[in-house]
Amino acid sequence: MRRADRLFQIVQHLRGGRLVTARMLGERLEVSERTIYRDIADLQSTGVPIDGEAGVGYILREGFDLPPLMFTRDEIVALVAGARMVRAFGGAAMARAAEEALVKIGAVLPDSEKSRIAQTSIFAPSYVVSDNDRNVIDVLERSVERREVMRLDYRDEAGRQTERDVRPLGLWFWGKVWTLIAWCEMRDDFRAFRIDRIAGLDNAGRSFRPERGKTLTDFYRTVEVWERSPPVDKAG
Repeated sequence: MRRADRLFQIVQHLRGGRLVTARMLGERLEVSERTIYRDIADLQSTGVPIDGEAGVGYILREGFDLPPLMFTRDEIVALVAGARMVRAFGGAAMARAAEEALVKIGAVLPDSEKSRIAQTSIFAPSYVVSDNDRNVIDVLERSVERREVMRLDYRDEAGRQTERDVRPLGLWFWGKVWTLIAWCEMRDDFRAFRIDRIAGLDNAGRSFRPERGKTLTDFYRTVEVWERSPPVDKAG
C-alpha cells in the first residue's frame, strides 16, 4: 500500500468519534505501530485534528472531513460498472475490495450525486468464476506483487499434467477466461496458463528478481497483439 493511501485509510478508520489504538490501525493496515505513530504525527502536522497519544489511542475531532469527490455522470457510471465487473469476475479479495470501494465512493460523494450509484443500470452476473478460481486469482495476484515463485500442477488442453515452477508476471482476463502470464523455469520461456486448468498451486518457497529478458516488458516485446483474441493454451 502506498503511503498516501495509508494516510487516507487512517483518517477513514478514525471517523465516527471512535478511540482507535495504534495497534488496531497497524493490524488493519499491516504495518508496525511505529509506522502508525509517524503517520499520525505527519497528519497532525498538516492540520488534521487528531487527538490522543501513543499507548492510549487516537480520535478524530468532529467537524473534520475530506473534500467531497467530484465525479461526472460518466465517471460514476464507469466506476460503478468497473466495480461490479470486478465483483463478478475477479478474485475473492478483489470482489470484497470492489464492494468496499462502492461503499466508500458513495460515502464521500456529494448528496446530489449519491443516487447515481443505485441508478447505474449496468450489471454483471455473479456465477461466472468458481470459488476455487477466485482463490487462485487472489493467490497469484499477491505472488505477482511479492515476486514469489509458484509451483503449478497444470493440465493442458489435452489433459496432460505437468508440474513446474513459474515466475508470475501478470493476470489477464479474456471475458470468461483468466490466464496467468509467467516465466516458466522448466521451459525457460514465457508461458500462459489458464486459471481454470491449474489443479494445484503452492508457494515454491523462494522469490525472484527481475532479470533482463524475463520481465513483463520483455513479454510485451516478444508476443504479438494478444489483445485481438484470447490465447490458445500455450503452457506446453
